[in-house]
Amino acid sequence: MEPAGRTAGTPDASRPAGLPASGSGRNGASALPPGPPAGGRPTAGPGATARPAGLRKRWLVAGLGAVLVALVAGVSLGPVSLPPGSVAAELLNLLPGVHLDSGLTEREIAIVTELRLPRVVLGLLVGALLALAGGCYQGVFRNPLADPYLLGVAAGAGLAVTAVIALGAGAGGALTGMPVTIPLAAFVGSLGAVAMTYLLGAAGGRDRSPATLILAGVAVSAFLAAGQTYLLQRHSDSIQQVYSWLLGRLATAGWPDVRLVLPYFLLTAVVVLLHRRELDVLSVGDDEATSLGLHPQRSRYLLIAAASLGTAAAVSASGLIGFVGIIVPHTVRLLAGSSYRVILPLSMLFGGAFLALTDVVARTAAAPAEIPIGVVTALLGGPFFVLVLRTARRVLT
Repeated sequence: MEPAGRTAGTPDASRPAGLPASGSGRNGASALPPGPPAGGRPTAGPGATARPAGLRKRWLVAGLGAVLVALVAGVSLGPVSLPPGSVAAELLNLLPGVHLDSGLTEREIAIVTELRLPRVVLGLLVGALLALAGGCYQGVFRNPLADPYLLGVAAGAGLAVTAVIALGAGAGGALTGMPVTIPLAAFVGSLGAVAMTYLLGAAGGRDRSPATLILAGVAVSAFLAAGQTYLLQRHSDSIQQVYSWLLGRLATAGWPDVRLVLPYFLLTAVVVLLHRRELDVLSVGDDEATSLGLHPQRSRYLLIAAASLGTAAAVSASGLIGFVGIIVPHTVRLLAGSSYRVILPLSMLFGGAFLALTDVVARTAAAPAEIPIGVVTALLGGPFFVLVLRTARRVLT
């Protein structure tokens, strides 16, 4: 299939977003190789121009609207259904200087502010982190199917949590005789796996390519997964608790969980969004990026470090929730544009909304029981992704 947006006789449309025209790079860089325009859609004819690469206002409004809908729906729906209008009024009352009569009782207000709202906000933060990290990894490794667990985060967190549970952790999550909790173990295990991947990838010398890191991540993941399997075989009584964590959950104890994830969310979002233009430059290759004044290795590892930190924080709070880091950035790429100036901000918004709405399904579809959220993301995300691919194929061909 031809890349989206390539038209004959429009050389400027083939330049990656945010790059200078051919011949304007440092040291007299020659013309860049052709590629799809940042808008990601075909032009109407030979004389048409490509869509601008910037973030369009309508997509930003759609993303913010999705977040608001997920927020109100997540707080309204549950074992005790509440009127969405009253919930929206009560949420507005949390803003300084706003005093509206929501019509809710004191008990219902407590359900909104102390039980459901922290869980929905945590879902928004975790979904945004996973989608942002997935989009960042896809840009760094120049592979639209990369996900946040590519460098061993899932295997490292799984092994650490399995060790904590199997070696004496109770329902409260604290290891006997040690101040180690399941979220802390998941966080440390995730970052430890990424560090192992980096060290293994660095063993080949200074010339480290993205493919080397991917292969190192596969090797580290296999090694850590083997360790986890061994522990599960030795401590079969802990299998159910381990798998309940591996399938993901957003159960919270209130606002402390949100406050724990929020600093990592802010740090990851700031670093990745400030460097999102560099991902567009990296997409043309290291040699061309260097000729344009970019240090590819430094940019790549800075973005990997920030995305890995955010993924580790998300995993520590929610367990292993799959599919969000692949489906959301790739869907944004297909529908809104191929520039990472578009993909990353929209991935944050739609990723948070997607996970928050998925959590509503997880806790209401089989009420009073709760379905693991990782199962729901796969059941909903798989068919939706197929539909998006079929729609995009009809548009692009």
